[in-house]
Amino acid sequence: AAIRTEYDIERDDNLALRDYPTLASVIGFVKDKRPDLTTPAQPPATATATIETIPASEAPSQLIQGEDEAAAAVPRRIPTPVLRPRLDQCAPSGVALDKSSRVVVMSDQGGVGRALGKLLKKRGATILMVDDAPSDEELRNRLDEFSSDGQVTGVYWLPALDVEPEIAELDLEAWREHLRVRVKLLYETMRHLYDGVGQPGTFLVSATRLGGLHGYDPEGATAPMGGAVTGFTKAFKREKPEALVKAVDFAPSRKTKALGELLISETLADPGAVEVGTSDDRRWAISLVEGDLPEEPAGLALDADSVFVITGAAGSIVSAITADLARASGGTFHLVDLIPEPDRSDPDLIAFASNKEGLKRTIFERLQASGERATPAMVEKQLAGIERSQAALAAIEAVEAAGGSVHYHSVNLLDGEAVEAAMQRVSEISGKVDVLMHAGGLEISRQLPDKERREFDLVFDVKADGWFNLIHGLGDTPVASTVVFSSVAGRFGNNGQTDYSSANDLLCKFTSHHRRVGAGTLGVALDWTAWGDIGMATRGSIPTIMAAAGIDMLPAAAGIPIVRREITGRAVGGEQVVGLRLGVLVEEFHPTGGIDPEALAGRLDRSVMTGAVESFGIYDGLVVTTELDPTEQPFLFDHRIDGVAVLPGVMGIEAMAATAALPFPDLTVTAVEGVDFLAPFKFYRDEPRALRIEVRYGMDGEDIVGDCRIIGERLLASQTEPQVTIHHAGLVRLSERVPDPAGTGPPDSTERAADPESIYAVYFHGPTYQVLEEAWATDGVAAGAFAAELPANHDPADAALVTAPRLTELAFQTAGIWEIGTSGTMALPTHIDTVEYRPGASEPGAVAVVTPSDDGFDAVVVGPNGDGLVRMTGYRTITMPTPLDESASAPLQRAMTEEA
Repeated sequence: AAIRTEYDIERDDNLALRDYPTLASVIGFVKDKRPDLTTPAQPPATATATIETIPASEAPSQLIQGEDEAAAAVPRRIPTPVLRPRLDQCAPSGVALDKSSRVVVMSDQGGVGRALGKLLKKRGATILMVDDAPSDEELRNRLDEFSSDGQVTGVYWLPALDVEPEIAELDLEAWREHLRVRVKLLYETMRHLYDGVGQPGTFLVSATRLGGLHGYDPEGATAPMGGAVTGFTKAFKREKPEALVKAVDFAPSRKTKALGELLISETLADPGAVEVGTSDDRRWAISLVEGDLPEEPAGLALDADSVFVITGAAGSIVSAITADLARASGGTFHLVDLIPEPDRSDPDLIAFASNKEGLKRTIFERLQASGERATPAMVEKQLAGIERSQAALAAIEAVEAAGGSVHYHSVNLLDGEAVEAAMQRVSEISGKVDVLMHAGGLEISRQLPDKERREFDLVFDVKADGWFNLIHGLGDTPVASTVVFSSVAGRFGNNGQTDYSSANDLLCKFTSHHRRVGAGTLGVALDWTAWGDIGMATRGSIPTIMAAAGIDMLPAAAGIPIVRREITGRAVGGEQVVGLRLGVLVEEFHPTGGIDPEALAGRLDRSVMTGAVESFGIYDGLVVTTELDPTEQPFLFDHRIDGVAVLPGVMGIEAMAATAALPFPDLTVTAVEGVDFLAPFKFYRDEPRALRIEVRYGMDGEDIVGDCRIIGERLLASQTEPQVTIHHAGLVRLSERVPDPAGTGPPDSTERAADPESIYAVYFHGPTYQVLEEAWATDGVAAGAFAAELPANHDPADAALVTAPRLTELAFQTAGIWEIGTSGTMALPTHIDTVEYRPGASEPGAVAVVTPSDDGFDAVVVGPNGDGLVRMTGYRTITMPTPLDESASAPLQRAMTEEA
């Protein structure tokens, strides 16, 4: 019956359901009855339209049972800029810009488009320059005329390079016109060129002026309307994965030709990144970093004086969150939704709560009595409206139960005058707004060819115009915080959701813009995944589709407290992805992450610890796999614990430093910080093993820092999946400056010094790592002299090293002798705060000077002339459980005992 209603097929009393037992037979039924229908070339991403804030039947009072522990278990993933490799280290995009190219350039008004056009013409490309703001029809006519002479191969979209006025300076008509030029014409262009632009070798490259880091910097977004363009671009990539699709962000500047050249360069290389930023002459992408809320609340204090304005209040999710906020505050709530204020005496609402199935029968009979077609679809449509009223009523009652007050505003968010009147009433009643939560919106999934303009406008405008009308309507009313409901579609883009992604990313960038305008407003943007338990995503095939994509639905108990936790827990606003497993959303777009492994691996004098360059992705960063054989490498063969070869911690540091330095041959490793030796990397049965070294890059002042991890996989006999372990981790600091660790005069040796025979009767190291010639203590410090004529550390012996592993080992072992001598226990490295290296530090004649403290050790390794070679702070160890032989450790105890 639902299918007949959907396709307007007349009822056939002779039809037997048993004759249509499969999906194929049902499809055949539709084709037989409606031969006039045409099948689209590509089906929509989801079968039906879904409404974001449609409530489920459960009452919020039954759902608000999740403790904060449930919300705390959801990772707080923060969109964060990470460095990308130089374009000359990247793979080609497959795009050619030459005589065969036919390119549309939608220009900005600042000259970048004109400069880009000249550069493209020099390459022989044919250009359609659109440097005005045509109507939809006029733009389509120009595109048709240009396409008549040959297929369009690419589009440059530049209007978002123009910085727009602040909201206070705009009226609704001007706001809509700015967004029409930036994103509505982009929709018209890419829908019109959909069949051509999207194949391999074609491209869409948009440009924005968000500040160079897409607004994910402390200063905040510059021209936030560009978020709509970025959101559209990301969603288009999901629909056209074979094309090159990029959103390139720039800082404010008057450069034109330089920006045009950068856009061309980005078109020709790096097919792995969609969001690219340019700042400090470096390339950036947007990744995710996990971060916890502060232990002590640092945001808003919610109490009875708190004032909330909440849109989309008749949605089940919003209703549940409203109830949570009401319980935490008992404040004043202004609830905004399109539906009228619910009538508590409405028999349908009463029946919905007590007998939903009976209500369905009542609606069916009511439709029959009215003469309308009584179909399941019509029943569900009317039931959906009742559900929304019931959710609005549940929110109202939750506020009242918490001792708060409620003011309901039935308003269409697209009606600027009506929203302004409602916000003026908010100001008159409350005089301020502590939390403005814009949660209203809807979502209709359809790919561009099937997404009509009215549908795009509806989905986009409810969020975008709704935001403008709220902010503009509140005027000078103080607003302490804003919370916008975005989605994973806004963060990552999604197939069939160009409008939804555009609107959500627009809200995220306006949230970022709060930081720039200095309004003192805490802005929070939440990129929700689909919710479980409540909401439309719980129905139909969506849970199955999500599971197949590796994406977890968000439990309601975990999601409901998140708004409250975010606005009360942090003083600095920002965007957060809210979800568990993200599956395909965080898969890379290119097998190598967009790099050319050979180009990146082509650096001369590579370390023995840098093996095969695998990829340089957005989420995993640089990945290098290094296979080591303990029968070939001296640093493994001579470093054994209980007979098992173990990767020395100092070679783990070398692996992280050397790998982090690969993409930046112009920089020097100045330090490795926050080193954690989490688990020993063992080579069982002397079999080769591969280290997976991952590095994600960011900036700290003028330095680049690489966040490194050494990962090992091992398949155990009883398991079907390999055991994955993070063995070592640390931050590698890369800088243009050359480090110069301060030296110190080493103390003179004493007659009690321990010799190599006594040292290595206790220590487990073989000849390659018997780095101590002698060790002694005096004046509260331990000292160790480097042994002469040691075997080569590695094979090949002439392979370069970025750090000085055996000089660091000298400090380790000297500290270890102190521990053995003073406590009678042996320990292994567990942490280093910082270790600095002088480039080209040599081993002969070196002496380690180690200063013990209650928290561990500090150390400096000096050369024969007193120059600092290695400086280490915050070195800490963990005691081995095996007791030492007292007779063997006695010489070391004497060496570390100072004279009275």
